Amino acid sequence: MTDCIFCNIIDGDIPSAKVYEDDEVFAFLDMSQVTPGHTLVVPKKHVENIFEYDEDVAVAVAKRLPKIANAIKEAFPDVKGMNIVNNNGELAYQSVFHTHWHLLPRYTEDDKFAIEFSNNQDSYTQEEFNERAALIASQIKES
Repeated sequence: MTDCIFCNIIDGDIPSAKVYEDDEVFAFLDMSQVTPGHTLVVPKKHVENIFEYDEDVAVAVAKRLPKIANAIKEAFPDVKGMNIVNNNGELAYQSVFHTHWHLLPRYTEDDKFAIEFSNNQDSYTQEEFNERAALIASQIKES
């Protein structure tokens, strides 16, 4: 796909600070460097978001995430944790529409990155939780 910035990075048409590459996956430093070592992991196959993954893409990416995360931790011994973030769709803050996983090393509570979740557990009954779970479960396709 010629108009995809990540496809162009993978093809070498746009320079990047490559961290890892094999036949299926490419990883490079995010230009924003939210924290030192902030790395993007992308499948080489152009896939827009998680809703377009097939099993092969999912396995390829999932197998490499720990390998690359551990390399970041080894390279930066002060890493105390890591957020692994994948945004899907514009509403979910996806800005490049070639699926990618952010590996964000965490050093301190003040390292300028935060994810916050609202706790709404008291807003729903157990019956409502069970109904939601059953609805989702009924849509899971066996492969």
